Amino acid sequence: MKHQIANWGNYPVMESDEESFVFKEQLDQLIKKDDPFIPRGNARSYGDSSLGKRTISTLKYDKILSFDTAEGIFECQSGITLEQVLQVIVPKGWFLPVTPGTQLITIGGAVASNVHGKNHRKDGAFFRHIVEMDVVLASDEMLTCSPVANSDLFEATCGGMGLTGIITRVKFRLKKIETSFMRQKQIKAENLNELLSLFNKYCDFTYTVAWIDCLKQGKNFGRSILTVGEHAVLSDLDEAQKKDPLLLPSKKKLTFPFNLPSWVLNTFTVKAFNFLFYTKNFKREIDSIISYEPFFYPLDAILNWNRMYGKNGFVQYQFVLPADAKDGLTEILNRISARGMGSFLTVLKALGKQESMISFCREGYTLALDFPLRKGVLAFLDELDEIVLKYGGRLYITKDARMKPAMLKGYPELEKFKSVIKKYNPDGKIRSVQSDRLLLTTPK
Repeated sequence: MKHQIANWGNYPVMESDEESFVFKEQLDQLIKKDDPFIPRGNARSYGDSSLGKRTISTLKYDKILSFDTAEGIFECQSGITLEQVLQVIVPKGWFLPVTPGTQLITIGGAVASNVHGKNHRKDGAFFRHIVEMDVVLASDEMLTCSPVANSDLFEATCGGMGLTGIITRVKFRLKKIETSFMRQKQIKAENLNELLSLFNKYCDFTYTVAWIDCLKQGKNFGRSILTVGEHAVLSDLDEAQKKDPLLLPSKKKLTFPFNLPSWVLNTFTVKAFNFLFYTKNFKREIDSIISYEPFFYPLDAILNWNRMYGKNGFVQYQFVLPADAKDGLTEILNRISARGMGSFLTVLKALGKQESMISFCREGYTLALDFPLRKGVLAFLDELDEIVLKYGGRLYITKDARMKPAMLKGYPELEKFKSVIKKYNPDGKIRSVQSDRLLLTTPK
């Protein structure tokens, strides 16, 4: 059925003929049609990576196939969401090995984006924890791939944005936990230099992430709150928590009811929000025991929070710079502050080494910012692109809605990735608005 679709940034918006399947035989019939298509999960990528004139939704292909509760091996169809997986595995004492900042993505989407989380330095990206998976090619042939079987397909599919085929089955390893709670420490940093020192000081923690005030200048330039954490063990809990240590979080959620007017988000409101967010932590350090949802997924508590950016939508800009490129991070934050292009959600994470063919992650720091779509924003992001390339960085394809093909030279194995796409998707039948824009497929 044709209707208007967009991803989480609500930009761009386009008409698409969206189809779905429940059984593999239905998928076979959809693939045999002549028209190009792109697989689509829960539409939580930010830009245009799962947009096309024809899309095949995996959301109804969402069954659990097996769960080895002794060894922590989970096998499922690709349309199941992380939230649905967590509802099953947490009560059994297991957790996702890697998770991004939302649990509302599908397992197939997690693979296609090769998602990373607050623990990348310790545990790598999702790619590292996959045992094997099935991919249905544009020819309708299904191949099982893994790090040792059809390994080129495996590597190009992990982070390949759906361009190699439709992921239908994924088997992956879980992380053992004693409780569903997190032991969290928050530390205030007066400026960017102190924050980077704190990242090094607390590098032994499994999970690390920081919020940054991207508009503050002077001696408090880059003031931040670093959050570090570990899965709590039984001895960390109070007596009430010990009664149900694997308790699932409450499902009470707020809803953002409408699109905010575009004038609401401006330099003054961002400065006010940043002041309140920084000063809410009245002590330099705060230790607490909290459920896993507010630790990993704070924004999931507000349904449709993307509406706060208005009806024109927003773009998320996420880049990674090498660990020794602190000057690049400073230059970008200075440029944002000088132009008053502040972001409510400015998140810094430390990443480990690159692991796969088209991996976004590399050793260094990644910064993610949200920019409402308004006059001058896209041209401003072109300016930031130049700085990212100058310091040897790259952009996260999953978050992209506007970069030019030249930005992909930040990916050292780009040509190898293109050759694998050509091998398994030779006629470009699987294609998206993004893949055509970035010249990964040829527009038709």
